Amino acid sequence: MPGPLHGVNVVELAGWVVGPSVAAVLADWGAEVIKIEGPDGDPNRAWVTAGPNPAFELDNRGKRSVTLDMKSAAGRTIAHQLLVGTDVFVTNLRAPALRELGFDYPTLAERYPRLVYTSVTGYGLAGPERDRPAYDGGAFWSRAGVLMAMTPPGADLPAAPGGAGDHVTAMTAVAGVAAALFAREATGTGQHVTTSLLRSGMFMMSFDVNSALRRGVPVVPAVRTEARNPLYNTYRSADGRWFHLLGLQPDRHWEPLLGAVDAPALRDPRFSTGAGRAEHAREVVRLLDAAFGADDMDVWRARFDRAGVWWAPIQTPFELLNDAQAHAAGAFVDAPVAEGTAATIATPVDFTGTPWNIRRRSPEAGEHTEEILLELGYDWDAITRLRDEGAFG
Repeated sequence: MPGPLHGVNVVELAGWVVGPSVAAVLADWGAEVIKIEGPDGDPNRAWVTAGPNPAFELDNRGKRSVTLDMKSAAGRTIAHQLLVGTDVFVTNLRAPALRELGFDYPTLAERYPRLVYTSVTGYGLAGPERDRPAYDGGAFWSRAGVLMAMTPPGADLPAAPGGAGDHVTAMTAVAGVAAALFAREATGTGQHVTTSLLRSGMFMMSFDVNSALRRGVPVVPAVRTEARNPLYNTYRSADGRWFHLLGLQPDRHWEPLLGAVDAPALRDPRFSTGAGRAEHAREVVRLLDAAFGADDMDVWRARFDRAGVWWAPIQTPFELLNDAQAHAAGAFVDAPVAEGTAATIATPVDFTGTPWNIRRRSPEAGEHTEEILLELGYDWDAITRLRDEGAFG
């Protein structure tokens, strides 16, 4: 059974992470994706110069690649031929470059009215900084408030994890593509689907941003030793393992926690209500720190589960590789790679009636150029002439 987007044709004119990631998810879900690269290839190819490039493999699996010199008339002609009958165009190039190439939305929409044109930008398509260069470390993590929300006052900022904001934004764009394809069934017309790293980051932070809007005051990150609700906080066991208590309803979760933690001082009447624990939060956290620091994580795991405490381990990405629940939930999938097959991260949505699959490995730059030109009707003499003219690599 093919994936839910079987029969959908996609052309990608994008580089690095966020644009290619959109097209990679569409490919996982059954779409046929042609990736247009410049003569030097997607710059993400050079991110790792020896051995496998996991980031590139992840965001480019399932595609075919053509290398075109989009600055040449012949290269643009081929790109237009690829767009005939295409359903979705994905790009994260900045607007001035697209206008210069003649691949901006107004131009393509007039020529291909059924096309779902998908723009993923750093800061949006309007405003004084719409054309500012951006990666997710800037527009998503920094400007959208994510890093500051993770940093208690006076502490050093953490480093932004690579590609994380890109992938959140890509899934946002994928949802937009699906909605636009659904709307096209009713209207017969495509439309411009847009999102940005800034908007996606702000939506991810919308509890804090919306609270600031409605209350007119900044939301300051909590210091864990002063958590207003000590039952919704992070703690560390004797063997240095961190975990998160999830007692978001403090009065509901207080008795189960007392059943797991043998600390008579916590039964002080001052701590018997959520309001009392909030008033004396620093002392409650101190007592819990001392209690949790007396035993290893495996001990607490058993006690928590026996007492019905809501909690979660705080893991590194490497520890996730051995997380039995992550495996059972389908988070990993075997995918084709250059050397055969390898475990990789799965697309985070499953479909019972139209299951997705990874049909091919990430391509070499221009690996399918000649194959696709033949499909477009070029013969070998024409292909040779185009190569000699520098239309493709």
